[in-house]
Amino acid sequence: MTGPLPAVDAADGAYRERAIDPRRTALLSIDMQNAEWTPEKAAAARRPDAPEARKHHLMERIERVLIPNQGRLQEAARAAGIEIVYTVIESLTRDGRDRSLDHKISRIHHPRGSPEAQIIPAVAPVGDEIVIPKTASGIFNSTNVEYVLRNLGIEFLVVYGIYTDQCVESAIRDAADRGFLVTQVEDCCAAESDANHRRSIDAMRGHYCRTRTTDEMLAEIARLAAR
Repeated sequence: MTGPLPAVDAADGAYRERAIDPRRTALLSIDMQNAEWTPEKAAAARRPDAPEARKHHLMERIERVLIPNQGRLQEAARAAGIEIVYTVIESLTRDGRDRSLDHKISRIHHPRGSPEAQIIPAVAPVGDEIVIPKTASGIFNSTNVEYVLRNLGIEFLVVYGIYTDQCVESAIRDAADRGFLVTQVEDCCAAESDANHRRSIDAMRGHYCRTRTTDEMLAEIARLAAR
């Protein structure tokens, strides 16, 4: 850490709206992996009679909104020297014996090194950007991500990914509880339905994080980098 943040009046909600400091900021990408979207999965979801059709909204949003917006955001972050950290659902073992009880009950298992555990190529890490596997919804509860972020000197997190109302929301709540100032990029997130997405965004907004669009975040990064 570069030093503690100044003392804050607990009643001052405006403090949460502070701009990031690029030197102390990381993007945190949540579960943008092949298990959730591939071109083949997206094509299958367009067929009304296919089992994947129930995820048609999610697939379309990932393809048309998330991937382009996240690509722009990550490119700007790299240019500004902002860290990008990724998490994916990936077991430490081939048989998944290390998974959380909830993931075992839910039958969520992407074996170590499997194609499903790989990040979607269009928004994948570049160089030695950090990828942290998890086997639960909350990355802070199930990995050493806080230790890694503290070692990097991070105090501000920009969080996005899927699902808005599940793993993304868990990350935001837990990060806020641990003293990080969090920004959620709403049009870099998706849930299985627009209603689920909106409910979660509204629940987080102004309580656990500030909320921004991709364009707003890009403008902020550009303004700060220019200084």
